[in-house]
This record gives sequence, C-alpha cells and structure tokens, in this order.
Amino acid sequence: MVEIRIHGRGGQGGVTLAKIVATSRFLQGQSVQAFGLYAAERSGAPLQAFCRYDDAAIANRNLIYAPDHVVVLDPTLVGPGVASGLKPGGWILINTPEPPETFAEQFPHNRLATVDATSIARDNRLGTRSVPIVNTALAGAVGALLGIALQEIRAALEHLGFRGGNETAAGQAYERVRRAEALQRPPRGVTEATGSEAASSPFVATGRGPSFLEGAGGGLPGIRTGEWATQQPKRQQYVPPCNHVCPAGNDVQGFLHALARDDADEALAILLRTTPFPATCGRVCPAPCMDSCNRIELDGAVNVRQLERFAGDRGRAEVAVSRARPECVAVVGSGPAGLSAAYQLARLGYPVTVHEAGPQIGGLLRTGIPRFRLPEDVLDREVGRVLGLGVRMVTDHPIDRAGLLELSREFDAVLVATGLQELRGLRLGVGNSEAVEQGIDFLDRSHRDEVRVDGEDVVVVGGGNTAMDAARSALRLGANSVRVVYRRTRREMPAIREEIDEALEEGIPIDFLTQPVLLRPGGSGNGAPRSYRLTCRRMELGAPDASGRRRPVEVQDSDFEISCHRLILALGQSPDMSVFPEGTEVREGERLLGLLETPVFAVGDLATNEGTVAGAIGSGRRSALQIHAALNGEHLPITEHARARPDVEIRHDEVIRADAMRLHLFERQPVAEGAHVPPEVRRSTFDEIHMGLPDAGEAQRCLSCGVCNECDLCVTYCPEGVLKRVGHDLVFDSAYCKGCGVCVTECPRNVILMSHL
Repeated sequence: MVEIRIHGRGGQGGVTLAKIVATSRFLQGQSVQAFGLYAAERSGAPLQAFCRYDDAAIANRNLIYAPDHVVVLDPTLVGPGVASGLKPGGWILINTPEPPETFAEQFPHNRLATVDATSIARDNRLGTRSVPIVNTALAGAVGALLGIALQEIRAALEHLGFRGGNETAAGQAYERVRRAEALQRPPRGVTEATGSEAASSPFVATGRGPSFLEGAGGGLPGIRTGEWATQQPKRQQYVPPCNHVCPAGNDVQGFLHALARDDADEALAILLRTTPFPATCGRVCPAPCMDSCNRIELDGAVNVRQLERFAGDRGRAEVAVSRARPECVAVVGSGPAGLSAAYQLARLGYPVTVHEAGPQIGGLLRTGIPRFRLPEDVLDREVGRVLGLGVRMVTDHPIDRAGLLELSREFDAVLVATGLQELRGLRLGVGNSEAVEQGIDFLDRSHRDEVRVDGEDVVVVGGGNTAMDAARSALRLGANSVRVVYRRTRREMPAIREEIDEALEEGIPIDFLTQPVLLRPGGSGNGAPRSYRLTCRRMELGAPDASGRRRPVEVQDSDFEISCHRLILALGQSPDMSVFPEGTEVREGERLLGLLETPVFAVGDLATNEGTVAGAIGSGRRSALQIHAALNGEHLPITEHARARPDVEIRHDEVIRADAMRLHLFERQPVAEGAHVPPEVRRSTFDEIHMGLPDAGEAQRCLSCGVCNECDLCVTYCPEGVLKRVGHDLVFDSAYCKGCGVCVTECPRNVILMSHL
C-alpha cells in the first residue's frame, strides 16, 4: 500500500489533488481512497488531505499518520510537522521555486523534490494570480516521482473533467520537477525513527512540544477559546456484548480488532490468554456471542465462530509462561475443562499431571464430536499446545475415591473434571435390548470405527448436539433412514442452530412434540436385522419448567408407531459425584479411607452442568485461577477485558447495547459464511464439511461496540482542530476546546462523552 499525506491551505485544492492521484490508480484497477480533514477547510487555513492506493482491497479508514510520501502545497507550511511520522526514504514534494537541496538540512532522512507549481498554474490561468490552483500541476509532479505514467495522470484529469490548461500544467510539472536523490543518514548518535515509531510519536526530534495544528503546518489561535466551554469531552469504554456472554471469557472484540488489521498472529495471541482451543471452538461452539451481536440490528451478526477458527488455523503465537513454581497440581479428566485448567496452571508455572481414564487425551472432544465437525488433526494440534507447556499426561488411569485420596497426598491441589458421566435413559419396556444405545456410546464407537448400521432404520431421541451428531453419523455409517424425535419444538432445541439446519439439509427429518413411550419387538427374517415398533405420543407445550422451557404435556389418544432397527438415546447427562468425597472425610460405604490433605476442586460440567465446550473451557480457567489464589494468594482477573488507554474510564459492569450505538454511521455489508461441502456429498463422508473463511475480511464488520478502534471520525470532524490521535491516544486540548460535542455525535461506538466542568 502507498499512503500520501498532503499539506496545504483551504482553497488550494489539496483534497482534489488526492482525488486526482487516487483516480489515476483506480483507472488502473487498484483499490483507492482519497479524503480530507474537512473540519479545517476554511479558506487560507492549514489543512490535510490523504490518498491511499493498493492492489488489495483497502479496509483502513483512518487518517494517515505514517505516510510513505508527503506533498506540501504552500512553502509557508514547511516545518517539522510536515514530516510527522513520515517513513525514512519517502519523498517530500514541495511547491516552491527553490531547489530541493535548500531543505536537505531540515529533512535529512528523506528524498526531496521541488516544483514551481504556482508559476505553472499562473501561466496556464488556473485560479487567479492571487490564489492560483496548483493541484493539477502537482499531480503531474507526483506522477513523475512515484513512477505513474503521464498518460495515466492525464487520463485521471480527463475522467474528473480537468482539461485544457490543467492537462498542460500536469505535463509541465511532470518534466520540471527537481529531485535530490541522495538519502542522507542521521547524524552520529541520533537514531532514525522507523515508520511505526514515528506513528506512535509523531513529533520526533522537534526539540519542543507539538502544537495541535503543527501537522498541518499552522499554529494555534491566540485566544484560548476553551474558557468558553461548560463541558469537555472524555473517553470511556463499555463491555461489548460478545465479551460479556462468551462462556470461555475470551476478549472477542480484541481478537476481532486484530483480525480486522489482518494480524492473525496477534488475534491468536489474544485468544491464547483465555483458551488453548481456538480452532476447536471455532468449529463446535454454539457461539452465544453471535446471538448477542449488536450488528444483528443492522445486517446480521459477525461470524465470530468462523473468525475464531481462522485465527486458530492461520495464526502463529507463542504461549507466555511464568516462572516455575514448586507446588504441583493434579487434574482428573482430560476433557476441555481439565485441559483448560491444566493449560492455565502451566502458564502460571505450576507442574501439572492430568489423569485420564481412557486410552486417548481429549475426553468428549475426542469421543463425542464426529470428525466431520472436528477433525482429529485439529484436536491433536491444540492438545499438543497444552502438552508443549510441560503438562504430563497419564492415560488408562481411572480415579475413584481411594485414588482421589492418594492424589490429595501427592499433590498440592487436585481438580476433578470428569464431566457428565451419568447417562439418562427411557423406560420403554425392553430392558437392556441391543436395539437401544446411548448416543455418547454410539459416537465413541463410531470414532473407533467399531459400528456400522448398513440398511437399518435408525431413530434418535433428543434435541441436543449429541442427538444431531448421532443422527448425522448414523447416516454416514450406512443407515437406510434416520429420523429424530424430540418432545418439544425447534425453538426449545438446545443443539447448535446450524447443526439442526445441516441435519435437515442432509435429509434427516425431525418429529417435534413427539415422545417415545414403548418399544416392542417386530419381525425379522432372511438375515435382516431385527426390527422394532416404537410407540410415540404427541405432546403439547404447557407452563415453563425449571429449565425455563415450556414443559411438554401428553396429548391423549395421540399414539402412533414408528418402525426401526436401532434406537439411539441422546437425552442428556448428569454429573457422577461418586468420586467426590463429602467434606474432608473420604469414605467407601461405612469404611473411612482417610482425610483429604489438599484442596479438591470441581471443574467443568461436573460443577456447572453447562454442557458446552466453551463453558467447560471457561470453568477450567476460573478453577485454575482459584487454585493459584489458594496456593499463592494472588487474585488474577477472571474476565479478559478489551485493553484501554490510561485516560479511558472503563465501565466494567455496563454492557453496551445496539440502542446506544450510532448504527446509521455504518455501511451495510453481507455476512461471510465460508464454503462448505454440499449435502448430497457430505452425507456419505466423515470428511470435514466446513472449509472455513478464505480471509479475515469478515472481521472488518465488527462494530467494536463500546471500544475505540481508532476510526478517527472524531478527529476528522472536530471543527476547531483541537483533537488529535497521537499513537493510540486521543488528545483533547482543553485550552482551545469549546465543548461543542461534535466528536460525541460523530463517534459510532459511544466511547466519547461530554462531562460538565
């Protein structure tokens, strides 16, 4: 990308110069921007204009603080401010009859060029003799310096309606521009500021404090108009709704802001503060952040789930680890809660050992989510991130009460993250029939390639993710037909909305308001699998139950039958508390096994019963921080907040809603969904069905609710020019601010407020 900043005075045509250069690139197929700092566009007043062009689409809408090149329309503006943030080696083009060497000592780090655009404009009768219009002449000089062909400059002039003397002036300046090609090095002992350093400290080496209008080449007025004000602007920061509802505690706004800058590495680094599983959650999270996204009121929620997957798949970041600590912690269970706790404890420097009852690490991430939603290589990569911190794993090692007592003697703290182990069943009058199988067991056997259902008619009972996963897996395992029965309506289904849609697309019907009541043997023969008759009853919704959902009530005389070969139950699970001792005494029946010697913590679904991967990750993190506080007395913040500058008042308990935003200031943009395998193909394969987003452009739809994202609208529209952004700081000059409140009304995110003096 090439960025040009133009310094001039109102009436000289600086904004038009930016448009001419931008148009010359636009006509060559490039992405362009051209705009001015309109608040200062009074005749004769110092102003700035800006131009960007790039082969790729430009998403940055900020002012230009670190330009590649600078153009000065009026030589009286020449001063340290015009080089503010200018990258070393960039061109400074000055409208003056003086040779460029005249300014070499003033600008030792840049290439210099001059052209007498004023004389050229007067010779071609552009403007008046007192106020010549120099923009078209300078457009020719810019083209000569930046390698833009003269015919391309002339094509831009013709496109914009500038003909005759304008085209002649451009050609003359193209030929007459004078250059000082030699790039002088900084004096001995002086460090040459880089572009990024200059951007964060725009007034490098001026030897005095900056004035607010210095970047435009002018000074402040003599009257301190701030004395007229009764109010002054201040910055504030609210909690974005996505951050507020994220079960994992992620800084959603923060990682989206990084992706909007096309920085996947920084986005991943932000996510890794709170979760070791961004690529996993980016595939299987129900995404409550999307349900609460304020952009729904405009044109649709930001696709946060797919963007988290993008950061997890594309980003590269190291995990910061604290100094080693002597206290050791044991974790029982290697599901998302246990691994999240182990990850956070390892980051804090604790030696951690995880005990897993099964042969593989990952818990239900490994055995309960089919590969077409969560490929094994993705899970292996993220589990490897946890192991890479030195976490020790012990597999095939179930822990009972006696084992828990032993761990309490060996370790300084113990976390129990065994999840929801007690499966719920139905009394259908068939006892332990081989036709009835739990959904979790079916998915586990499917993962291990130990089950086929070729030619079978399969019925799945339930409305959660396990039910959808089991039904879709059965279809891929050769079932003749698969149908789901659920005793409430779709509105009450706890499964991820997209997974319900995909099951329907794959040809799996769902019988809503239907309750199985009896399973009886049917016929069989000729080697075919034994069939069953499932009696179901119609339901209707009554008053809400303890879950807040309306309770299903039987409809009398509404029974009907479904023929099937296999019935899969996915009715939810309950925590198995048998491993957990009551109080400090550990007993087995009447026998006292011993006393716990260290703290034992419940974590994940065992403690919260949330039933989501993101909820388990958040619970594991919170428990890790509780253990850290118990062992070392340091209380770290539970929630990751969007980072704020020191001058910003953070309203930690206030969530910003859509009615507090100025949504009319945002452009409507369609949601990026990402590619996926069509239903007719995916219903016969366990290959991943979602391909992810091709780029991070969707992150630019994030409204950054309640958090300043440096859009600079407040700076652009400040009528007095007394508001500037210096690096990441907004600086108000209260001595000259009249308290008009324009910055407040132009802020889309409600991060500026007026306070009474």
